[in-house]
Amino acid sequence: MDSIKIKQLYEALRKSWSIETSSKWTSESPAKGQCGVTALIVQELCGGEIIKTKIGEVWHFYNTVDGKRYDFTWTQFHETLNYMDMKSSREEAFADTNEKQYDILKEKIVKELKLSFDS
Repeated sequence: MDSIKIKQLYEALRKSWSIETSSKWTSESPAKGQCGVTALIVQELCGGEIIKTKIGEVWHFYNTVDGKRYDFTWTQFHETLNYMDMKSSREEAFADTNEKQYDILKEKIVKELKLSFDS
């Protein structure tokens, strides 16, 4: 992914995250609780893999594309992350969200980026 596409995707995600896409969302921390649903959408748009890191007692999901790590929801944490980059899956990331949140975020991202892609 080139830097322009990364910036556009991040801005679209920030505009699209809401209480509808994660019950943990707040205006002060819009990325909070968005990692699973975001990793799913990023993989669908950009390919690559979903990976994870253990943070306390929970898993944090993010992506690798072309061998490079992309964590669009890192801002929800107040500490530096020690990335473990453990292989994950769509099924595991989906366990962190639900179909309604996924569909809402996907629809918002498609509108923000003026895209179309098949489910």
